[in-house]
Amino acid sequence: MSRPHPAVWLRDEPPPRRPRLTRERITEAAVALLDAEGVPGFSMRRLAARLGAGTMSLYEYVPAKEDLFDLALDTVMAEIDLPEPATARPPDWRAELTRQAVQSRRVMRRHPWMTELIGTRPLLGPNALSRSERFHAALAAAGFAGAELVAAAGAVSSYVHGYVVTENVWRTRMRDPAEERELRRRAQEYLAGESGRYPVLSEHSRLEDADFDAGFRSGLEIVLDGIAARLTR
Repeated sequence: MSRPHPAVWLRDEPPPRRPRLTRERITEAAVALLDAEGVPGFSMRRLAARLGAGTMSLYEYVPAKEDLFDLALDTVMAEIDLPEPATARPPDWRAELTRQAVQSRRVMRRHPWMTELIGTRPLLGPNALSRSERFHAALAAAGFAGAELVAAAGAVSSYVHGYVVTENVWRTRMRDPAEERELRRRAQEYLAGESGRYPVLSEHSRLEDADFDAGFRSGLEIVLDGIAARLTR
């Protein structure tokens, strides 16, 4: 006579098997590791430890560390919203460029490692290309073409990238608001005392102003004004 099968609640069940790795899961962990450690602290060994996997098993899905950088970059590019156009008409070029520039800065502030990889890796992933397509299409609809279109797009992108690089470095090294205010005050005071040697800097610099948001928007408006002036020629 066979023994009765015990109820599930009375049995010690073996732990479920860990699901196999996927490229998506590896990429998600890579983004988290880059957020935590930056590019210098990134390694396949550390990534494998986060996933609870063997280092060599990662290479079955991603052949090289650089491939993970490409995948991670394109994943976070999706955080730049790409809403459907409200109408069939070409987008307002200035509004479109402003929207993407502002959001790009936010994403690069959220993931500081992006500024280190952008420019060293080709941005050919679907998320990056779809946003670049919208960016360039707005300029094309405004009247730019060829080399001038590329230059106009590059001017905005380079401004955003350069601004965020400086902002990220500053925020990394200057974490205490009170210390920052004191440093800015002393620097402004120093320039005031050197007005004879640096009259323009002394008169116009606003070193005590720590409003990065306003500074970014003001600089962006100047870049866009230059593009607009070019269109009127």
